[in-house]
Amino acid sequence: MSVNRFVLNGISYHGHGAIQEIPGIVKGKGLKKAFVASDPDLVKFGVTKKVTDLLEQNGIAFELYSDIKPNPTIENVQHGVDAYRASGADFMITIGGGSSMDTGKGIGIIVNNPEYYDVRSLEGVAPTKNRTVFTIAVPTTGGTGAESTINYVITDVEKRRKFVCVDPNDIPDVAVVDPDMMSSMPKGLTASTGMDALTHAIEGYTTAAAWELADVLNLEAIQLIAKNLRKAVQNDPDGREGMALAQYVTAMAYSNVGLGIAHSMAHTLGAVYDTPHGVACAMMLPIVMEFNQETTGEKFKKIAEAFGVDTNGMSQAEYRKAAIDAVKQLSVDVGIPTKLAALKEEDLPFLCQSAAADACAPGNPRHATLEDFEAMFRKLM
Repeated sequence: MSVNRFVLNGISYHGHGAIQEIPGIVKGKGLKKAFVASDPDLVKFGVTKKVTDLLEQNGIAFELYSDIKPNPTIENVQHGVDAYRASGADFMITIGGGSSMDTGKGIGIIVNNPEYYDVRSLEGVAPTKNRTVFTIAVPTTGGTGAESTINYVITDVEKRRKFVCVDPNDIPDVAVVDPDMMSSMPKGLTASTGMDALTHAIEGYTTAAAWELADVLNLEAIQLIAKNLRKAVQNDPDGREGMALAQYVTAMAYSNVGLGIAHSMAHTLGAVYDTPHGVACAMMLPIVMEFNQETTGEKFKKIAEAFGVDTNGMSQAEYRKAAIDAVKQLSVDVGIPTKLAALKEEDLPFLCQSAAADACAPGNPRHATLEDFEAMFRKLM
């Protein structure tokens, strides 16, 4: 019998106003000073302030760190480690989307496992000995789910690639999922991060390592996204709340069963062209679904039904097409482009090799050759 592992946050809080729980968490743990990692735009537009104001009101010291890029680099993480050590902080609060969360994970792991300061040695499944520093993760996007995963992605600028780190020691101790923290997200970011969540859910549902516990979560997430993403893009409060839950639910699952080549290809597009991760995932998802469809059994039937499609009387080919079409339509409806103008013919060999070497590739239900990757990338041209 095979053994399946499932790693989750120790505790999570959900719902409008959930950030009000943070001071009590901090004081209950006897913590003294927070290292608040948040990206500069969130600082600029006052989103980060919603949390730091609570810290000030409750007499909790903090240091704000905002040297975070959309695709965090090795240098970002190293600089953050140095800043944490100099700050005198004894815990961390990460506020933002995947970039803030991933930077924070790298910082927290290295602070307590200094032998990995080079960052590159964390690629894959690193045998770290110590848990990350105590971390409270507050997402501001309805997509990455990084507050509930054991994964993070770092960009190696020198080698023009992204690498995935998988480590149960990096999962935040507490996740605070407050849809009010997502209300200032612009439409484009809401759309792209939401499609990232859908990519997590569909890839996690069809990955080679998928099993019943993860399937239940991923299928529920697909239903939530199909119902709520369009509303969230219009800043509807119910839509925001639905997407906040959806991205957390699928992250609990995909973190434990892995992803596939839609993410492998999105990672390399982000590394080479700085394509926003959610946009790259959204463009690749229906293309990869078409490639994978013959290996998915009846799962595309369930995906189609999660989008509200009546599959009664449909053949296997028809419900598979219906699932792919539903994903395409959602992507179009929320304004995701279908082509990538930056993609160049001369880059194809490197893109294909990078995607094939990506840590997410082995999880795909169908093996992809370099020729397969090229054919799929070409569909973006």
